[in-house]
Amino acid sequence: MREFIVEADGGSRGNPGPAGYGAVVSDAATGETLREAAEYIGVATNNVAEYRGLLAGLRAAHELDPAATVHVRMDSKLVVEQMSGRWKIKHPGMKPLAADAARIFPPGRVTYEWIPRERNKHADRLANEAMDAGARGEQWSASTSTAELDTGAGAEALAPSGPPGDAAAGAARAREALATGRAASAASAASAGAGAGSARADADARAVKAVSGPGGAPAGAGADAGSVRADDDAHAAGADADVRAAGADADAHSARADADARAPKAHADHRAADADADVPTDTDTETDTETETETDTVTATARGRARARAKADADTRAAKAVAAPGWAPADMGAPATFVLLRHGETPLTPQKRFSGSGGTDPSLSDVGREQAERAAALLARRGTIQAIVSSPLTRTRETAGVIAARLGLDVSVDDGLRETDFGAWEGLTFAEVRERHPEDLNAWLASPDAEPTGGGESFAATATRIAATRDKLIAAYTGRTVLLVTHVTPIKTLVRLALGAPPESLFRMELSAASLSVVAYYADGNASLRLLNDTSHLR
Repeated sequence: MREFIVEADGGSRGNPGPAGYGAVVSDAATGETLREAAEYIGVATNNVAEYRGLLAGLRAAHELDPAATVHVRMDSKLVVEQMSGRWKIKHPGMKPLAADAARIFPPGRVTYEWIPRERNKHADRLANEAMDAGARGEQWSASTSTAELDTGAGAEALAPSGPPGDAAAGAARAREALATGRAASAASAASAGAGAGSARADADARAVKAVSGPGGAPAGAGADAGSVRADDDAHAAGADADVRAAGADADAHSARADADARAPKAHADHRAADADADVPTDTDTETDTETETETDTVTATARGRARARAKADADTRAAKAVAAPGWAPADMGAPATFVLLRHGETPLTPQKRFSGSGGTDPSLSDVGREQAERAAALLARRGTIQAIVSSPLTRTRETAGVIAARLGLDVSVDDGLRETDFGAWEGLTFAEVRERHPEDLNAWLASPDAEPTGGGESFAATATRIAATRDKLIAAYTGRTVLLVTHVTPIKTLVRLALGAPPESLFRMELSAASLSVVAYYADGNASLRLLNDTSHLR
């Protein structure tokens, strides 16, 4: 029985952003590369690109010999652990990709191994070639690929280890001769790519430093019972290691052990820079004659710079396209769109008292009912809501009822949308809590794992619940627009998780009573924040 080695990788310049994958199939006995695959896949996340690379590698191996055994090597701990069955796959966008990969070969014929990034350069380079081709408006072509030569991927594997004249040695010599011819034509383009890749890596490094710089919430932020901490590891307790950008592509739990999942996966551009930097940049490989003139050298240099500028311009255009509304590629289908409505005011709202799911469960005030009517009028004019789901608490069900009557829809109730339980702090102001329970309050402000006095719900637990509810609703309302009538903590948590933002970001969001926010969720697991704290209908 033949055995193949599949090495696969994927990257996204923006996460989500312009993305591509690469895969290599080699003979396990000789190390000979049998098949290369790469593709620019449009806008996607790193995780999707990595899974697409795995799929391409497995399919290529199956085409070569469907009876073979396969050993997959990838530098994505996320994919390796999920496909090995050690980590659960909870994200709805990852499940079908993993299921497709599992069906290509019978169970037991594919094994997985995590390898460091520096040992996966061949597949990494293919992925970057695919992304570079996409930036030029082209698709990757095997006939022009220099990935194996640029990374030296074949050098060790091709070194003859048997006696002169054996098959492996003959293949090595043949491929070495091919490499000599291809390397010269690749050198100029590679030199230009190195500069552009390094610039992208530097820019991403500066962005990461800016995001991770010191900062925190003012002490008084807690006065609003909704201005709450929620752990960016909400997914740590249940939202899957398919991490989103900004803290790690972060649906992480133990998947945070994966270095790829920790960084904002600006890793894709850093890897692009690394791969480009490995390409030989000297152009003296064929200067054994005096036929190369100074004019030719200047012209070649100018062409290289022009290519680098063109590539940078293409990347800039791609980034702008990602940032623009409606950036998702058509083949991703319509997203599940959540219109997030905070309930109208209750008597406790203007007093800024803690009002969670463990208190008196107040009804709307007269002001709150008027706010609900105004929100209903706006949503009726827009005419986009297809379903309504509410928290089980009285104030949200009353708000949802007003809107449902106006839109002619029923209201479903989901307990996962309830507000945090603030324990003994329910009904108290922030100042009263500080006076009565100063140590508990300080601990609560310092850690999302801390519970309010009396055994309330920690914000880490709240975020886990919200993430699980989000995933369930995405699956139920794919391609539809649904109104979620809920509270400050759930809405801010959904927004934070959509952005992949750190916990302190909750203290930097204003969320007024009866305000509207919108998040769209795509099939690849990406989320797009469309609106935050819109109160125009209340004025």
